[in-house]
Amino acid sequence: MFADLAPWLNYALEWANLLLRWAHVVVAIAWIGSSFYFVWLDNSLTPPPDPALKDKGVGGELWAVHGGGFYNPQKYLGAPKKVPSHLHWFYWESYSTWLTGFALFTVLYLFNAGTFLIDKSVYNWTPMAAATSALLFLVGFWVVYDLICRTLGRKPGGDKLVGAVLFGVVVFAAWAAAQLFAGRAAFLLVGAMMATTMSANVFFWIIPGQRTVVECIKNGQPVDPVHGQRGKQRSVHNTYFTMPVLIAMLSNHYGWVYSHDHNWLALVLLMLAGALIRHFFVARHKTEVAGKPAPWGWAAAGAAVLLGVVIWLAPAPKPAASVTPAASASAPVAAGPKDEMLPQVTAVIQQRCVMCHNAETSNKGVMLHTPALITQHQQQIYQQAVMLRAMPMNNATRITEEERELLGKWYQAAH
Repeated sequence: MFADLAPWLNYALEWANLLLRWAHVVVAIAWIGSSFYFVWLDNSLTPPPDPALKDKGVGGELWAVHGGGFYNPQKYLGAPKKVPSHLHWFYWESYSTWLTGFALFTVLYLFNAGTFLIDKSVYNWTPMAAATSALLFLVGFWVVYDLICRTLGRKPGGDKLVGAVLFGVVVFAAWAAAQLFAGRAAFLLVGAMMATTMSANVFFWIIPGQRTVVECIKNGQPVDPVHGQRGKQRSVHNTYFTMPVLIAMLSNHYGWVYSHDHNWLALVLLMLAGALIRHFFVARHKTEVAGKPAPWGWAAAGAAVLLGVVIWLAPAPKPAASVTPAASASAPVAAGPKDEMLPQVTAVIQQRCVMCHNAETSNKGVMLHTPALITQHQQQIYQQAVMLRAMPMNNATRITEEERELLGKWYQAAH
C-alpha cells in the first residue's frame, strides 16, 4: 500500500518544491528591492530648502520621477510630531521570504537529509544528526551575531569592529559547514544562516523599535533616538548581507564551485566580492549627493576578488589521453561516432546513475535503465553530470573524472 503511494508522494513533493521556490523568489525580489531602495533613498536625501519643511522636522528630501509621475519622499529627523492614520509597514516582505525559504529547505533538504545534507566522504553521520546540526547553524549564527552587535556595537568605532568580527565568524562558519555537510548543502546553509539573521533583525529589532516609536508619538511621550539608531544599524547590516546571501544561494547550483577541495574558501571569497561591490553602491549614493567622484576602488576590489576566484578554480589543462571508464578499464574510449561509444556510456550510467533513475525510482521523472532512455536524456546527462557536475548528488556513486569526460565526448560527438 505504502509502496503504491510513494510515487504520488514524490510527485507532491516535487510540486511543493517548484511552487515554494517560485514564491520564495518572488517575495525575495520584493524584500531585496525595498531594502536596496531605502538604502539608496537614505543616502540620497538632501536638506530641504523650504523653511516650512524644516519647521515640520523634515531632515532630508528627494525629488524623483518614475512611471510618468513625480515623487517627493521626505525623512523626518527622529520622528514626526504626529503619526498619520495610514502608515505602511515594511516587514511582510522579510517574513515571507524567510518562511518560504525555510519551507523549501524543509521539503528539499530536511526531508531528504541522507541525500542532500550528507556526503560520507566529508563526514559520515546520521540524517537526524545532520538535519539537527543544520538547524543549529541557522539559530547559532543569529545568537552569535546578536551578541556581537549588543556588546561590540556600543563601543567607539563599533561598526568597523562589528564588521571585522562578523567577517571572522562567517569565515569560520563556512569552513565548519564544509567539514560537516555535502558541498552543495554547505553553501546553502551559509547563505541560509545569514538570511535568517537578516529576517531576525527585522523581527526582533527593527519592527519592535519602530512600534515603540509610534506608541510614544501617539501617547505624547518623548522618543528615545536609540530605537532609530538600532534599527539603522541592523538595516545597514542587512544590506551588506544581501549580496553574500545571494551568491551563496546561487553558487550551490554549480558543482565545479562547491565540489572544490577548498570550497569553503571559494565561497568566502565570492561573498567578500559581493560585499565589496555592495559597498561601492552604498558609498556611491553618498558621493553623488556630495558631488564627489564615485568610489570605484571598492568595485574594482570586488571585481579583482571575483577574477582571482575565476582563475583559481579554472580546470588544469589535461594531456591528451584516452578515457578509461571504470566499467571498461582495459579499453580506451573510442573517438568515433556516438553510437560506437554508447556501450561504454551505458556501462557508466548503469554503475553511477541507474540506482536513482530507473523504472521504479525515476527521480525528476528521468529514467536511464536502457540505452534508448540514455539517448533520450542525453542533454540532461551532459548538463548535470558534465557541465554543472551536480550529478550524481554529492557524487555518492563516485563517478570519476574520466567517466565525466567520456559522457562529454559522447554527447559532443553528435552535436
